[in-house]
Formats: sequence, structure tokens, C-alpha cells
Amino acid sequence: MAEEDLSQISAGEFETVGHLLASSETLQIAFFIMIAGIIGITLVYRKFSSWVTSQKFYYKKPHFARFLRRAVLPVFAIIFITVINVHIQTGLLLDDQLSVANGENVSPQEIFAKILNTFNILVIGYTVSHLIPIALNKHEKSAQEKEDFDAWFEMRGFIDDEDNLFHKLYKWVPPNVTPEDIEEEEFREKLKTKEGMLELEQFRTTRGNPIGGYEKLVDSPFEEWKNSERTKYEKYYQDCITGNNQSGRKLKPGVKPEEIFPIDIWREEKRISGYEPIIPSSRPPGYAKKKSENIPKSAKQIIPVGIFIATILGVVAWWGVDLIVLATATGGLAIGLGLALQETMQNYFAYILIRKDKIFVEGERIKLDTGYNGYVHRITPRVTYIKDALNESIAIIPTRQLVNAQIINYTQGNKMVPAIVDVGVSYLNDPKQVSAILVKVGKRAMNEVIDAKGKHLIRQMQCPYLKNNQPSCGCDKDIHVDINQPVVRFNQFNDSSLDFSVWVYVRDYGAQFKTKTDMRIIMYEEFKKYDIRIPWPIRTVYQGDEKREQEEIDKLVEDRNKVIDEYGLGDLGRGGGGEE
Repeated sequence: MAEEDLSQISAGEFETVGHLLASSETLQIAFFIMIAGIIGITLVYRKFSSWVTSQKFYYKKPHFARFLRRAVLPVFAIIFITVINVHIQTGLLLDDQLSVANGENVSPQEIFAKILNTFNILVIGYTVSHLIPIALNKHEKSAQEKEDFDAWFEMRGFIDDEDNLFHKLYKWVPPNVTPEDIEEEEFREKLKTKEGMLELEQFRTTRGNPIGGYEKLVDSPFEEWKNSERTKYEKYYQDCITGNNQSGRKLKPGVKPEEIFPIDIWREEKRISGYEPIIPSSRPPGYAKKKSENIPKSAKQIIPVGIFIATILGVVAWWGVDLIVLATATGGLAIGLGLALQETMQNYFAYILIRKDKIFVEGERIKLDTGYNGYVHRITPRVTYIKDALNESIAIIPTRQLVNAQIINYTQGNKMVPAIVDVGVSYLNDPKQVSAILVKVGKRAMNEVIDAKGKHLIRQMQCPYLKNNQPSCGCDKDIHVDINQPVVRFNQFNDSSLDFSVWVYVRDYGAQFKTKTDMRIIMYEEFKKYDIRIPWPIRTVYQGDEKREQEEIDKLVEDRNKVIDEYGLGDLGRGGGGEE
């Protein structure tokens, strides 16, 4: 049946073309010249493309370079085909009429001109299909650049800014009314000195809001900032090609795999690393390409295929082929392919839904309904890799299964993760004193527990660095709820101990583990300092000298009471409840 359907497809003028080329040796030569010319242009283009990737403007203006690479080949091909077409129309072929299968007379020049125009249409369709994604990508990168500027403004400048760029572009204006959380006299005194003004500029209220505002000192701060970023990239590029980098060797532009980031990739890497400086040669060769290979095709990358297929279908219809009959004849094949690729398509559309709805992204920590807990390592249109937090294993799961699965995301939108440390103390210690000492432990942890970059792991309403006129590390940003920490809980009277817990809120799920470790170390130091005892499990009749132990503990009762006076009891002494 399929063979009969295929035999009924109308080939339109394709029969004429085959008959025409077979009957005219001159046309065959002209057709060969055209194909050879296109191949020659393609080979020259490869050389040209290689030259472009080795030039500095390819790295400084990547979108222009990509546009140039895509546009040059089609332009020369169109010019070449058009020249052949004009030459044919002026007398290369004779005006002999050719009798075709349907009995009509066809001019060889007309048929061959149509062949040439078909090539031109296909080349134009190919060009447009590839230039549109470049333009869309340029628009997206421009929007991301504006977002980078907003982040720069929020951070009051990047670490690698030179000459205090932010305050060259903006001037801080203090509020006319004394803000909350600061005394009137103190506020007025700070306004009199440069250091005090800087401290007020960095000040945050208990709700996490800055005070005052900013005035522009230049007409276009965004343009000035862009010029500054381009200057940074220029230095990065020069450090790469001169050998002033970690590897100590000169990196070559245009080599494969690529060793130097173009400016758009350079911006993306800065964005991922929290806008810290990009160190030349800090990534292995081909890092950016390998990273992009793991990202499935986006809509922008599918556009070229769609446009080019539409162009081909238009050309086929122009040549008189019955598309309806063609679609009917190939319908069975399409159904067969659809059934064979059913799971593949399910995985792909599941990937699109996961990306679109942002259920989770690479780097986030999730827990599956199977109980597996780990970090999302990589998402592909076929499978998703989830790496165990202790690197013990990696789960490889078909992406389609994750759409209907129950998933707990510990990272997404969760900037307030509790870190809880439980401890039991002796019945001989005063619970109020213990509570105060645990508050002190939490306060110390809020100041002292930091990551490798010096940023606080514990969220707080005002970054401790601000008290020293230093920029905030970000521990006080994006807090939209009232928090009062540390929180101390007297949990229960256990068999051999009074059980307490101390709570603080950290910035993300993974930060709780280091925080709890450091808090236990601080707790050990404070307990040893104030003789807060952690008892052994008691299963026998106690025969110790309780009076003597009480006398020993009472020796430091005044010191412990001072801790109560200085740090209070947390919410233990304020009354009222709280969320567990």
C-alpha cells in the first residue's frame, strides 16, 4: 500500500529538471560549475571562519563576530549563483524547446534559472534561520547585562572595581528623618564625619532596609559601568595572551579547545561566581564549550531547524509537488517514528517543563519520593544526574519520571534554613544560666562562623562587618521575615540531663553542617569556661557527693549571672510562644 501511495506522488517539475539535465550536456557543465563554485566558497569560508576566531574582536564583540561568520558564506554564495544566472540568461544556453512528459514545451533557460533561484532561496532561508537566534541571543545578553548592573548597584560596586567606581557615579544622600533603630544624637554625630556617613550608608534597619537614597553624579551611570566592565575584560584578555595568568603560559586565541572566554561567557562566569574577578587560566581548556554541551537545545536553537524546514517545504511546493499526497504517504513512517521515539519525546518535553517551571536547576539540593537525597548535577533531555551529598553515589533517572514525582527542594527560594544543635547538661546547673550561655554561643557563631570567602553562614538582620565600616557580606540581604536569633529551647527533663537546643538560621541547606560543627566547638569552649557539665548516661544509683559538686558549681555562679545580664535569656525569659 505504501509503495502504491508513493508511486502516486506528483513530482511536479522535478521530472522536467532530470529530463532537462540528462538531455543537455551544456546544462550539465553549468550545473557542475555551480556546485564546484559553492564547494570552493565553502572551503574559503572555513579559512575565513578560522581567521575570525583568532582575532581580538571575536572575543570583545562575539555577537558581531558570529553574525559575520554566519552572513559571509551566504552572501558570497548568493552573489556567485546570481552571476551564473545572469550569464545563463544572456546566452550561455540555446533557446531550444524541450518536450517534457506532460507534452509542454519548456525553455531550458527558465528551468535552470528556477534551479538557481531555488539555491538562492535555500541559502537565504538558511541565513535567516541562523541570524535570528544570534539577534535573540544578543537581546538576551543585553537584558542580562542590565541585570548585572542592578546587582552592581545593590552591592554598591563589585570587588574588582577600581578607584571606588560606585561613589564616582552615585552620591549617597542621608534621610531627613532619623531612621528607626538608631538614636537621634548618634545619627546627627555620624552625619558630621566622612566615616560616620559611610557607616550610615551601609546601615540596615532591623527589617533589613537601607536608609537614605542616591543621586546620580553622571548622566548615564549604566554606560560608565559598561565601560568599566569592558576595561576589566581588556585586562583579562591581555593577561591571557601575555602569560600573566595562573598557568604562566601565553594562551592563544582561536585554538581548539578554546582557552580564552569571550566577553559574554566571561560575564556569565562572573555572574555564577557572585561577581568575583575571573582569574585567567583558572578553568581548563574547553571548559565553556563542555559546559554548553550539557545544556539541551533551547527554543532559540530549534528556530533555525524550523525556519529551514519551512523553506524547504515552500520550495518543494513551488516545484509543483503535492504536499498533501506526500504527507499522506509518509504518515505511516511518521507514526512509526513517533512510537519508537515516544519515551525520548516524553523525556524532552519533561525537560522543557522542568526548565520552564524551574522545578529545580543544577546545583540545587533535592529529595526524591524514593528517599534519595542529593544535588542536581546535570539535567539532559534524556536523563537527570543527582549526586549524593557525600559523593558516595550518583542517581541516573529518566527525566520524564521527575515531572510526576514528589520532590522536596531544599534550595529553591529557601533563604532561611534552621541549624539546630541539641545538648544535655547536668541537673546541677541552673537552666537560666545555661540558657544565657547558649545565647552567647549563638551570638558568637553569628559573628565567627564564615565560609572560605569570609561570608557569614548565619543570616542576620545586620551584617557584623558594617560595624567596622566594611561592606556587608550579604548575610543580611533578602530577609523578608522578622527573625530573632539565636533561639534557645529547654526541651525536656531527660533521664540524666536537662535537654536544650539552640537554633540559628543559615543562608542555605548546605551551610547548616559547617555551622553546627563550629557551634559545637564554641559550645564546648563556653561550657568549659563556665563549668557547664554534660553528664554521662546514669543507670546506677548515684553515690557522689552532691553537696561538694554543688559547692564547686557555685564558685562561678556570679560569672554565669553576668552572662545572663549581658546576653539575656533569649525568648526563654520573654514569655510567649514561638514556632518550633
